[in-house]
Amino acid sequence: MALIIVLVLIGVVVIWVIAKYNSLVTLRNQVQNGWRQIDVQLKRRHDLIPNLVNTVKGYMEYEQETLRQVIEARNAAVNAKGVADAAAKEGQLTGVLSRLFALFENYPQLKANQNVMQLQEELTSTENKVSFARQFYNDIATSFNIAQQTFPGNIVANLFRFQVAELFLIEKPEEREVPTVNLSLKK
Repeated sequence: MALIIVLVLIGVVVIWVIAKYNSLVTLRNQVQNGWRQIDVQLKRRHDLIPNLVNTVKGYMEYEQETLRQVIEARNAAVNAKGVADAAAKEGQLTGVLSRLFALFENYPQLKANQNVMQLQEELTSTENKVSFARQFYNDIATSFNIAQQTFPGNIVANLFRFQVAELFLIEKPEEREVPTVNLSLKK
């Protein structure tokens, strides 16, 4: 009888370990998918920026330094490695894009240009999608991290060497400030 109880307990523990392991693998895959969704939107953003810069380059001959900064920030963001690096570089890119959009106010012909308006709208739409993708990623990464760090799941996570997922954070206080960008056609 004692042998049956021990075997049942061992069976319960094995089933629990398998279930917990599968749960952690599922969450890890969801975290990876969340990051891929961010990556897709960031690629779209990165692809739109050179088109915008090329469209406005002729109009903004006195703003070449700003255009250069946009391209440099875009190139740095494209080459970001990992979540923390991407968050930092995307924050810098957002800052220089905000400055570029603010400069559009000084160029009425840009505000009337359909290509510029369409690119601004596409970038704004992409920024919204990036924001939602970041939120989804952080939510699922937090769930994954909690599952790894709470008892008794931490035993299985440590046993199978699961790694904590990085969260998409804003580390610089100035990046938390909401940029003032007026994309309206009204003066």
